Amino acid sequence: MFVLTTIAYPAVLLLLCVGAGLALDRLSGGWLPAALLPTAGAATLIALSQLSTYFSGLAAATPWLMLALALWGLALGAPRLRALAARRRALVWPLAAPLLAYALALAPVLASGRPTFSSFMALSDSAVHLLGADYLLHHGQHYSHLDLTNSYGQFLNDYYNSSYPSGADTLFGGSALLLGLPLIWTFQPFCAFMLACAAGPAWLLARQVGLRRWWAAAGALAMTVPALVYGYELVGSVKEITTLPMILTLGVLATLHRRWLTGSARASLPFAVVGAAGFSTLGAGFALWLLVGAAVPGAVLLWHVRTGRVKLRRAAALVAVALVAGLVCTLPTWTDLRGSVRVAKAIANTANPGNLPRPLLASQAVGVWLRGSYRQSPAGSALDATRVLIAVALALCALGALSILRERRFALAVWLALMLLAWLAVALVATTWVNGKEVMLTSPVVVLLAWAGVGALLNARPPAVSRVAAAALAAALIGGVIASDFDQYRSSNLAPTARYEEMAKINSRFAGAGPTLVTDFDEYALYGLRALDVGGPDFMYPPSALASSAGGYGQPVVLDRASPRSLGGYRLIVTRRNPVASPPPAAYTLLWQGTYYEVWGRRPGAAAALAHLALSGPRATRCDAFAAVARAALAGRGRGVVLAAAESAPLVDVPLGATSHPSNWGHEREGLVLNHPGVLQARFKIARAGVWRLWLQGQVMPAISVSIDRRRFASVSGQLAGNSLVPDTIAAVTVRLAAGEHRVALRRTAPGVAPGSDGAAVLDAIFLAPAALPARSLSEVPVAGWRALCAREYQWLELLSAA
Repeated sequence: MFVLTTIAYPAVLLLLCVGAGLALDRLSGGWLPAALLPTAGAATLIALSQLSTYFSGLAAATPWLMLALALWGLALGAPRLRALAARRRALVWPLAAPLLAYALALAPVLASGRPTFSSFMALSDSAVHLLGADYLLHHGQHYSHLDLTNSYGQFLNDYYNSSYPSGADTLFGGSALLLGLPLIWTFQPFCAFMLACAAGPAWLLARQVGLRRWWAAAGALAMTVPALVYGYELVGSVKEITTLPMILTLGVLATLHRRWLTGSARASLPFAVVGAAGFSTLGAGFALWLLVGAAVPGAVLLWHVRTGRVKLRRAAALVAVALVAGLVCTLPTWTDLRGSVRVAKAIANTANPGNLPRPLLASQAVGVWLRGSYRQSPAGSALDATRVLIAVALALCALGALSILRERRFALAVWLALMLLAWLAVALVATTWVNGKEVMLTSPVVVLLAWAGVGALLNARPPAVSRVAAAALAAALIGGVIASDFDQYRSSNLAPTARYEEMAKINSRFAGAGPTLVTDFDEYALYGLRALDVGGPDFMYPPSALASSAGGYGQPVVLDRASPRSLGGYRLIVTRRNPVASPPPAAYTLLWQGTYYEVWGRRPGAAAALAHLALSGPRATRCDAFAAVARAALAGRGRGVVLAAAESAPLVDVPLGATSHPSNWGHEREGLVLNHPGVLQARFKIARAGVWRLWLQGQVMPAISVSIDRRRFASVSGQLAGNSLVPDTIAAVTVRLAAGEHRVALRRTAPGVAPGSDGAAVLDAIFLAPAALPARSLSEVPVAGWRALCAREYQWLELLSAA
């Protein structure tokens, strides 16, 4: 699966995009530069997949329609491909930039050696895109059959049935399902591929500022993966990452206006299709970048008409072809333009900063940020180095701007100026969330200006001195970008592969058996359990009848808070394996148990409990509760009821407050943040010998070694929950222990070169449980025999109708 998703999938996607790009090139008269073919092809495939999923009857055929278009384009473009192959030496540097960009963008996944994605725990938006891509490719824009009482239906309805832009999703879903690959493992390769597509137009822009060969390749790479763009790609901002190559391509088309403004009317097709793809991907908000891209060719066309170089009829035909093509390609968007504008306004006006604790700084656009996250500021020597590199980049930006004007590259100068003005305009009125996206999308333009300064030095005199200076400054620029990306690479949080593979087994095994209640806060379950009609009380869209069973968005689900009747509509309950958590009610029986999950099914004909009482406190107090419930039952329904109680697990708790650990470790919630290398040690006692399982609760991305009595038993890493708000429950080690006192030690080492080695490490709890502990131990007695329950500890008590 790893090779299929990281190598085979992007290779097939490249062939699809190149084939579709050749088809568009042929339709437009054959003038597109080769470096634009992948992006132009991606735009064409977005247009096709948007149309096919708009007509729901064609949705399932989308992958095959994309393949047919690509094969047609490859057949038409065979002569051009042979010509390019004959010039393969000249293609070394143009190809180097996108290949390196892909490798860098996917570096955390590639280095891990397993299928995963790096957007985990950053934002749950990628979970929505997985869900949407799968749904659109199977059902298209058809939502009337959705169950709107559950989270699955609510998510799809509130996002995709409200004109939410889906261009990236349909391209992603269509290309991945063509190979039959799980979307969850192709998501990050898709993001990396779309970012690599930006290297094509970046290469052409680098050439326009005077860079050649490896200089242009280095500049294109720096434009493609500057620190802020790289950070957004790591967290799976698929809409913005897919939009970026479209914006840069519009800039290239604007600067190459001589190639198509004076040609046939169909020569405007690439501009229209790329602009439409941006609209379909980002929504009505893309209008700003479309206007920026259209300003130069629009002004030049008007000048040509005025001077008589282009006749009015031909200019009108050129514009008409572009408008008609754009309207056809954005049919799903403009048919509900009001909804699309409403979505854009909601995003633009939201006060929710998402994952940004503060507004991004304008200086972050220069491409250098020596910190593991763009959301935090560098500190110490990293801050000093960042400031120096930013100063160098800004000085080169000024030199580059002067060079562009001096060389009379006015089309490029106007497009760059308008891009910066658009950034300024948005910064003055936008909220934190939208401004962050704008800074990211403008960052390659700022980096281009800096490399234009490098180009100016290369052409300055005396040549020997200027080339040395250019090489030194170019090394500083590209080195700063790579170092910034490396810091983020080490801080990335990778999704737990084994857990999601187990979730996929559950989805396959119990497909169609829902509705299903999920008690774990993990909105990726919306995709992972998509065949089970999932509801999550702690999700963004909880089932209204069960919302009270969680304390709010992202908070733990406590089934004891749910009334017995409110659970009646759920045939299945999926829980995480967690000895501390209260098990499902007696009406449910364990159907399946894996390493991470338990699946509980409602027994056929099982009626809801007459009463459910969560238990806590001393045993004597619980016995009083049993007596009260029993007396009330005997007074009401007599002998027609029984008492069922779930026994508490015999756990051994290791209090974090009694542990020894480095004083510079931080605190989060009630837990410890293992933010520096060090060792935690604690003592515990067990009453009887046997096989025990040591459990940890927290979020652990870097490797944490686990030792008991100075013997190293395991290394825990990559164990993360769906969100940092809820601790993950991890079975760390199974070990045979004698009765008596033992010592446990957890060690975090210094960050290395592994992905995530500088990632999250938060410990909330340590406890032990017998390895043979059943998922639920249930005691059932006639109501009159309630005293038999007083001898043990229980988690809950239920009053049931007698069978």
